[in-house]
Amino acid sequence: MARSFDFTHALLRRPGLSAVKGLRAGGGPDPDFAGLLAEHDAYAAALAAAGLDVTVLDQSESHPDSMFVEDPALVFPEGAIVLRPGAASRADEGEYLRGELASRFEQVLELSAGHADGGDVMVMPDRVFIGLSARTDRTGAEALARLLGRLGYRTQIVAPPPGVLHLKTASSLIDEQTVLATAPLAASGIFAGYRILEAPAGEAGGANVLRVRDTLLVGQGYPGIADLLSGRAANVVTLANTEIAKIDAGLTCMSLRWRAG
Repeated sequence: MARSFDFTHALLRRPGLSAVKGLRAGGGPDPDFAGLLAEHDAYAAALAAAGLDVTVLDQSESHPDSMFVEDPALVFPEGAIVLRPGAASRADEGEYLRGELASRFEQVLELSAGHADGGDVMVMPDRVFIGLSARTDRTGAEALARLLGRLGYRTQIVAPPPGVLHLKTASSLIDEQTVLATAPLAASGIFAGYRILEAPAGEAGGANVLRVRDTLLVGQGYPGIADLLSGRAANVVTLANTEIAKIDAGLTCMSLRWRAG
C-alpha cells in the first residue's frame, strides 16, 4: 500500500523577477533574486533526486507569488482542485494552472465559494486537515471539504492558534504516525492521536519540512530540526531557504506533488 508521501510527480513554477516583491506578513527586506532562483533550482533538483518526475513551468511576472503553486491548487491521484486564494493579489493564479492540471488529471474540480489556500491543507494518512486562517475562511473550508468528499477524502476543519499564517507553516507530516509542529500547535490538540515532535526552541520557523518518498527536505538554518528528524526512516536533506523565507515561503508551497498510476 502506497504511503501518503510516495509521490511520483511534481509541478513547479519558476520564480520571475517580480517574486522579490512577493507577499510577506511582517515586512522586511526583499530577497535577492539570484539567491532566490538558486534556492528554487536546488529545490527542484532535490525533488528529482528523491525520485520524482519534475516539471517546471515558466515564470509569470504579473503574479509575484505564483512560484508558490500549492496555494492556488491541490492535486491527488483522483483529481485536482483549483482553489480561491485568500490574498486579493493571488485571486486569479488558479486560472494559470487550470490548463496544466487538465492535461494531467481526468477530473479538475473548482472551489466556488469562500477562500482557501493550499498551505492550509494537510493530507494525513486517514484524513485531510483544512486549517482556518487569514487566507482560508470557514465558507471556503466547508466548500473545499465537499469537493474533497467527491474525491473520496475524509476531512476535518481545524483552527490553528492565532498568528499562524498557514497550517503547514507550523506543522508537517513526517511519517504515517508522526507530525512535526511548533510548540503552540503541538499544544492545540489538533494532532491528537498522532506522535508529535515539537520544533526546538528558536526553530519554529523551520517547522515546514517536506517528506517526499524516503527523503525529508529541511531548511538549512534549522540544525535542531534536522537532528530531531535524523534516523526516522528517511534521509534528511537540508536546503538553503534564506531568500525564500523572506517572502513567507516554506518547502511545501513550492510544488504540487502527486502519485500517478
